[in-house]
Amino acid sequence: MDKLVSASDALSVIEDGMTVGIGGWGPRRKPMALVRELLRSSVKDLTLIAYGGADVGLLCAAGKVRKVIFAFVSLDFIPLEPAFRKARESGAIEVMEIDEGMLLLGLRAGAWGCPFIPTRIGLGTDVLKNAPDITLVDSPYDEKEWVAMPALQPDVALLHATRADRRGVCEIAGPDHYMDDLFARASKHTVVSTDELVESTHFNDPSIARRVYWERNCTQAVVHLPGGAHPTSSDPLYGFDVDHFKHYGQLMSDGGYAAWSKAFLGESESAYQSNVGELAAIQALPLPVY
Repeated sequence: MDKLVSASDALSVIEDGMTVGIGGWGPRRKPMALVRELLRSSVKDLTLIAYGGADVGLLCAAGKVRKVIFAFVSLDFIPLEPAFRKARESGAIEVMEIDEGMLLLGLRAGAWGCPFIPTRIGLGTDVLKNAPDITLVDSPYDEKEWVAMPALQPDVALLHATRADRRGVCEIAGPDHYMDDLFARASKHTVVSTDELVESTHFNDPSIARRVYWERNCTQAVVHLPGGAHPTSSDPLYGFDVDHFKHYGQLMSDGGYAAWSKAFLGESESAYQSNVGELAAIQALPLPVY
């Protein structure tokens, strides 16, 4: 089956009010070109589930978000993502702020088809106070209470892969695939952007096949978007763009989303990449060192 489509066609399944899961981690391997295509659309009133970065910040700043379910929204070297911070402090969005492990368990429950997974995570903390939808359950085996982390099941997941073929087989070549496999399995529909489109024979190499973390039947659409993670990283191909993030933070502080959009978004991904120095500049970004 040939799943290769354009970004606009891939995102045409997203409607007002849907829940969208976004893979990656903070400023790392986010499907930013898909997020930008969503910014150009008329879709609104979304619920986002993410280990968030500028993906969440931009969608909030553009007024497309009703609620965010998150463990953090950060750019790492900028600890609080500026656009998200502004949206939250102003009360423009609803939030469910949970522990990183709770978000993982919610996605795992969604992937497994379970209504919830019991956990000790969150007991004795303000997580439960600030997320009243999460309840406690009694263990049938002892007298202890457990947090019942509910399943998270996005209508659509947006992910970014290093390489993919037309069938939807996706390779994550970086050192960490984060929770992308759980997003893919928990969601009803998964869209994957990829830096490199490869032939299916690419996956005949066992060392490469081990970097395929979810089944191709979990991927409904593949979009070939070289540089599509910018300004986040796509290890090992390119790092995240520190200078762009600094400029982004300044624009969000001074002029808000309109200022950033005017400076960078453009009417297409090619226009965006032209505004940030073209694909060659993106691919030349050094990988971060920790």
